Amino acid sequence: MKPELQRRIQRYGWDKAADHYEDGWQQSLALVQARLIERADARPGEHILDIACGTGLVTFPLADAVGPMGRVAATDISEAMVEIVNERAAERGLDHVDAVRADAEDLHMFEDNQFDLVTCALGLMYFPDTLKAIEEVRRVLKPNGRAVFAVWGARKNCGWAEIFPIVDSRVKSEVCPLFFRLGTGDMLADEMLQAGFSDVRDERIATTLPYANANAAADAAFVGGPVALAYSRFDCKTKALARAEYLTSIEPFKQATGYEIPGEFLVCEGRKPLTS
Repeated sequence: MKPELQRRIQRYGWDKAADHYEDGWQQSLALVQARLIERADARPGEHILDIACGTGLVTFPLADAVGPMGRVAATDISEAMVEIVNERAAERGLDHVDAVRADAEDLHMFEDNQFDLVTCALGLMYFPDTLKAIEEVRRVLKPNGRAVFAVWGARKNCGWAEIFPIVDSRVKSEVCPLFFRLGTGDMLADEMLQAGFSDVRDERIATTLPYANANAAADAAFVGGPVALAYSRFDCKTKALARAEYLTSIEPFKQATGYEIPGEFLVCEGRKPLTS
């Protein structure tokens, strides 16, 4: 798929998912987001860029950490996600938070050597050219600035992974054809090194994704996630069949009180060298 088309699919897909994203994923992603924030170690007065910010689940804790003397710029390819972040920032009186729609592979609106820290929580997997995005992150960081990324881990450790072939068998969405690549082996660390980062370190985190019932698990997968655009175009019969197939795929993880679906995250950090 051409990168331009893939970006367009991502944009409109996440626009479609924006109002449902937190219902399906906030609880499941809390562990990795907290770990990313911990490793980011944001400090009062720092300038931070949070790319692929979504609804701001990482953006706002970072804003609290840097305080009003700091600044948090947030970007997302989805206009709907950006609107949510800006609305919430205004409601909370956070004048030092500003979100804009942007492609993470082209951060031309930001100058070189501008940020102390750049974060990306579970966004890199969706970018057509991840190395280019990481190189852009390095460009906008100050010398000795930090980058902290989180991605999903190995496919074999993510019990919900059948969602992609289930959707693709009904429509060639190609939402994220290489979704698990960065979470496999040392791929993400290697790309950070290739982009010019130093002191690169990564950490794998095993987790479970809790859902109260079948509807909650299926809605998270189909309505609040990356396949929302494709799913929205299915007729009623196709939706029912796809949901049934997905629930069959996660049946081994059904508990008396709902579902506990295994998952894995990878958190990777590095620094921009003092001298290039």
